[in-house]
Amino acid sequence: MKIALPMPTTTASALPGAAPLAAAPISQTSHGYWGSVWAQLLRDPVAMAAAALLLLIVLAAVLAPWLAPADPYKASMIKRLLPMGSPGHWLGTDELGRDMVTRLMYGGRISLLMGVVPVAAAFFIGTSIGLFAGYVGGKTNMLIMRTLDIFYAFPSVLLAVAIAGALGPGLSNSLLALTLVFVPQVVRVAESVTTQVRALDYVEAARMSGAGAFAIIRVHVLGNVLGPIFVYASGLLSVSMILASGLSFLGLGVKPPEPEWGLMLNTLRSAIYLNPWIAALPGAMIFITSIAFNVLADGVRSAMELRT
Repeated sequence: MKIALPMPTTTASALPGAAPLAAAPISQTSHGYWGSVWAQLLRDPVAMAAAALLLLIVLAAVLAPWLAPADPYKASMIKRLLPMGSPGHWLGTDELGRDMVTRLMYGGRISLLMGVVPVAAAFFIGTSIGLFAGYVGGKTNMLIMRTLDIFYAFPSVLLAVAIAGALGPGLSNSLLALTLVFVPQVVRVAESVTTQVRALDYVEAARMSGAGAFAIIRVHVLGNVLGPIFVYASGLLSVSMILASGLSFLGLGVKPPEPEWGLMLNTLRSAIYLNPWIAALPGAMIFITSIAFNVLADGVRSAMELRT
């Protein structure tokens, strides 16, 4: 994977927090690079709509204990599979008579957690390994990258299922399995970008001046590689959501009676012929949230490709 990186025009561009290297020179404004990125993102109505939708989903999940109309674990067999619009249950009830609005709100807490945490962990772990491998180079780089290439022999879905199956069901094991799936992908991007930055003149000049490796990475490399890595990692959020829901659907994620969108899809399979709309609600939430993550990630990617 090759990522085009421009030659920085000023010394400030190599400092931490400076603009990440993109495919073209970055416009300099009084607000700085990130201020320009934010302004560009605000002018993207599609990305803003996705961000607003995600904010609503996150707020509904976080505030579920105060906003939810019922107990997410309270079952009632006489109320099972009530249709949408039923009094007191405007999205109906599930196969055990539990309120679907409440279950969906509480389920968002676990589903969002399983979607975001593995990507965040993979971002920090993968960036650290990729920076080290890319800067050191040589046989060390080859050893690290060839070892991680083993993970690419398996599709992400199969690898996640294999790791989760070996570790056993449970929230913590699912998070670990997904993190292990994403780390090699982030490492590859981080190593590729760092290798290109390492060869630039200002890094060579810092090295010739006697600066240590840690100082060069911290001052001259880190700020210029975080941008591309962050953009790539943001695109993994939707993948993580889908994989996490898939693990729960297969019984390798959270355990009943915990509300989680993938697990809810599994338990509602028997109701698909009796009340298909109720059975489709968790899948619709997974789809909507994943699309919103994708659209927002595309908006961030476009905003970071500022040009003069």
